[in-house]
Amino acid sequence: MSITREEVLAIASLARLEIEESAVSVLAEDLSKILDYVRKLDELDTESVEPTLQVTVNSAPLRKDEPRQGLEKSLALSEAPRADQAGFLVPGFVDET
Repeated sequence: MSITREEVLAIASLARLEIEESAVSVLAEDLSKILDYVRKLDELDTESVEPTLQVTVNSAPLRKDEPRQGLEKSLALSEAPRADQAGFLVPGFVDET
């Protein structure tokens, strides 16, 4: 499928994007390639696939919630950008005034 210059400009307008004139033809070509790739899905045999009404999982396998040993304090703080012996250090704008 070939996307026209006008279609690229219409999409850009809907998305509130300003596109330089030199980029319009490149975007048209890229969008055309994307749509051609997605169109390949039409070639798949989906006859035996049930329609999907919801893609979220209703339940997920969870481990039993049991107490266990946590990280050693020194290990937990070792990768922090700012820390001292008391814990993580945060920027002043988070501190209470």
